[in-house]
Parts: sequence; C-alpha cells; structure tokens
Amino acid sequence: MKRREFLTWAGAAGIAATALSGCNSERDDAASSADAGAAPTPAEPIRWKMVTTWPKNFPGLGTGANNMARYITEMSNGRLTVDVYGAGEIVPALEVFDAVKAGTAQMGHGAAYYWQGKMPAAAFFAAFPFGLTADEMNGWLYHGEGIELWEELYAPHGVIPRPGGNTGPQMGGWFRKPIESLDDFKGLKMRLPGIGGEVLRQLGVTVVNTPGGELFQALNDGTIDAAEWVGPFNDLAFGFHRAAKYYYAPGWQEPSATMEALINQDAFEALPEDLQRIVEGAIRMANADMLAEFTARNNRALKTLVEDHGVELRYFSDEIMAALFETSNEVLAGITADDPFAARVYDSLSAYRRDVRQWTESSELEFVKARQRYLG
Repeated sequence: MKRREFLTWAGAAGIAATALSGCNSERDDAASSADAGAAPTPAEPIRWKMVTTWPKNFPGLGTGANNMARYITEMSNGRLTVDVYGAGEIVPALEVFDAVKAGTAQMGHGAAYYWQGKMPAAAFFAAFPFGLTADEMNGWLYHGEGIELWEELYAPHGVIPRPGGNTGPQMGGWFRKPIESLDDFKGLKMRLPGIGGEVLRQLGVTVVNTPGGELFQALNDGTIDAAEWVGPFNDLAFGFHRAAKYYYAPGWQEPSATMEALINQDAFEALPEDLQRIVEGAIRMANADMLAEFTARNNRALKTLVEDHGVELRYFSDEIMAALFETSNEVLAGITADDPFAARVYDSLSAYRRDVRQWTESSELEFVKARQRYLG
C-alpha cells in the first residue's frame, strides 16, 4: 500500500472508531442514568400467623404475644408482618404446638408445660416445683444449657423454641374453701398444669388442664373447686375473686413461669438473614418486657383484690409446704426415671440451681430481708 493511501485509510478508521466509541459512551451514560432514576421493585411483604394459647388481647400474656408481633413488624419496616390469633380463632388453645409444627401458623405463643403429654421434658422449660426465679431461669436459658436443650427437644418436630416472656413468681391458687391441712386437698378438683399438677395428683387432687378462657366459668359454677392461673395482675382480669375468696401463696409450683415463642423451622429458614435476626431480637425484647410488666402491675392488682373485693390472702402452712416439697421430689424422680431426655434437662437445671443459689440468697434474699426489717 502506498504511503498516501495508508494515511487516508488510517484516518478513516480512526474517525469511525471515535464515532463508535462516542455512541457506546452515550448508550452507557443513558443506561446508567436510567438505572439511577428507576426505583427498586419492593419485595412482596411476608405475612405470618401467630396462634396463642391465650384469649385475644388478654392482659400480660395475650398482650405479650401482641407486643412480640408488633416488634417484628415494626423492626422489619413491614417486610415481615405477624398477625396474632387468640385461642380458638384458628386452633384451640392446647393445639398451638401442633399448628406450628404443621405450618398452619408460622409462630405460636404459649407455655411448654402444655405439651408435656407429648414430651415429658417440655414442662421443665416453663417451670418446675421449687425451681428457679425468673432471673435465674433467664440465666440458665441464655447463658447455661437451656436453649440448646430446648432446641434439641423440639428439633424432631421442626419447631424452634425461644423464651417468650416470664410472669415472675406466681400464686398458689384460688380455692372455694380454706386449705388448712393436707386432708383438705383430698377430693378437690383443681386446674393446675405442669409438674405441679402431678404433685397435687399424688396428694389426692383430681387435676384438670382447663384452658384459661374457660376457667372462670368452671370455677364459678363449681365444675372445679380450685384453680391456679398466674398471679394478681392476670387473676384480677379474669375475675376469679367473684368465684372464690381464698387466695393462697406462695406459688411453690411455679416460682417463675417462662412463656415460649414457637417458630416453624422451615418458615424461619426461608427468611433472609436480616429478618431472622429481627425475629430473634424482637422475641428477646418481648421476653424482657413481659416480666417488667408483671412486676409493675402485680402488687397494685393484689391490693385491689384484698382491699376492694374482700379476697382473703392466705399462706400454705409449713406442714403443707413440707409435704409439697417432698412429693415434688418424688414426682420429679419418677419423670426423670421414665424419660432419659427429661433426666438430662433436670440434671442441668439442678446443677444450675445448686450453683446460682449462693448468689441469689446472699444478694437478693439478704437485701429483701434487710429492707423488710428497716421499712417494716
């Protein structure tokens, strides 16, 4: 190729390349501008159902479930919305675990001792006689072996458990007649779930597991002679004082009661990781908030029951308490002998209770005793 022809060709090629480059650049700029201006397509909100063992919006327990759902909804900015259903709206109160297991609902809220017929060890994750205070129980669950053992128990069912609230110390129950000796237990028909119910059964009580929403009517019409529910805050709301006048303490059977949040494992694992963390965090918030509310409201409710409604606040005698303690140990020995997993859980709880007692008794107990002396 001659020199003049080569320069002419090269110049033309350069002009073409520059033009092409300019077109590509304009196209890229236009595309970038379009991408920057376009709003991202929002993900479809996820809707979950939560079924509970409580009447809808029931103070403390029902509202605790509502708070948990609200925290999840608000913290996720509506990406995960949880709708709460009270006992009987989708499933009966005592079928909450099965509903979460089956995926009928993605979450549940209740108490683990309601499922002890399926899994004897379950009751220990709610309460056991002469067991742990609320703070001690949270310590075992979060910083001991508690949650790990709980997860292991529920794993075959595809259900994830978490502490979902705590009532703090409970009361010993409502009675239509005074309980002055062990003989007064014999022949009673009483609502008391969990391991405490098995203890009273050994003392001659006919024990029933009546759902909360049916309790007042059963006590009022004499279908049952006595009932234990929670404590003054909840008991006042149910109106038990209109059906029975004798209110006994202490709650030997439930020195604290852990509520549980149940999560369907498949539904949980389908969530993006940030929503999983939100669910976990919201449940933990609700757990702390419930205990705070019960602590704040119980004394006010107890004063109302005694001063305004004439309820007789009584205490079980030393004879009765000693028999309850002895019988509790016998029942616990039987449960753990028959169920290896229950034995593992109780061994862990017993070791923890033995260790934590020194701190609780040298700190809180001694302080409360000193405060009582000086405040009167």
